[in-house]
Amino acid sequence: MNDKFMKEPIVKVEHLSHRYSVQWAVRDVSFEIPRRGIYGLLGSNGAGKSTVMNIMCGVLKQTEGDVIIADINTKQDTIAAKRHIGFLPQKPPLYGDLTVEEYLTHAADLRWVAPREVKKAVDEVLERCAISHFRKRLLKNLSGGYQQRVGIAQAIVHKPDLVVFDEPTNGLDPNQIVEIRHLIKSIAEERTVILSTHILPEVQATCDHILMMDHGKLVFAGTVDEFDNYIVPNTIFVHLANAPSTDVLARIEGVCGIEELGGQQFRVRFTDAQEVIERIVDQSIENHWRLLEIRQEKNSLDTIFAKLTEKGQ
Repeated sequence: MNDKFMKEPIVKVEHLSHRYSVQWAVRDVSFEIPRRGIYGLLGSNGAGKSTVMNIMCGVLKQTEGDVIIADINTKQDTIAAKRHIGFLPQKPPLYGDLTVEEYLTHAADLRWVAPREVKKAVDEVLERCAISHFRKRLLKNLSGGYQQRVGIAQAIVHKPDLVVFDEPTNGLDPNQIVEIRHLIKSIAEERTVILSTHILPEVQATCDHILMMDHGKLVFAGTVDEFDNYIVPNTIFVHLANAPSTDVLARIEGVCGIEELGGQQFRVRFTDAQEVIERIVDQSIENHWRLLEIRQEKNSLDTIFAKLTEKGQ
């Protein structure tokens, strides 16, 4: 596979807008997604992410703009673009009275897998998703976690370049969530995965990059680390065994404010983290404050999410 091919984005979204009657659900959204990796499409309910996802997957026709999948404009040839996409909606499209093998054979037929290749394709995804031992079991008799594995298997049975998962861990228990995350990560080694979710820890645990939407607009695009550090943390947590008064701490150069947390613990606002940390350490040694812990606090993803959402309003 040549370098030029790898550098070409698998998805290009250009000035995408969509309106339901008079209400704009998505307004002038543009982004590119390269081949390989896991991209989180993040947003609260009503943010517009489901609309973008449905347009990308060919379920919905956009009002304005273009979506290009593997160099194919979905407006011009939706069927050809769909051949490159695997999709797992929030509720897997399972038929309870079919066995796992029957269902995946049916899915392979629907996904244009050549008849002579169907058995091999089904065997491969059964193995890949660790469900070979359930191949003869009826879908309705599987647990939620294994039904989700079957849902993932149908999304990759035709070896698509792009796989889109909508809330893939919704309703699963903690062990099942971990297993599905591992499976998604292994799938992303060979293709691009877009994970649509409103759960911030899900993105943090699974994704490499984030696209965040709010009120129909893209408010952030970057790596998870960039997202986490988007709003620069400006506080230090300090725990002292023999703490002075807050007035004494407040007089340290570079300290902008002190919040007493109880138990001789403090939240210190600063102008320059490293300088303030060094001064607190020096003064603690000099004045026998017995420093037990000092660390720069990080914003939680929830905090960043709330701040970015405010910006988009």
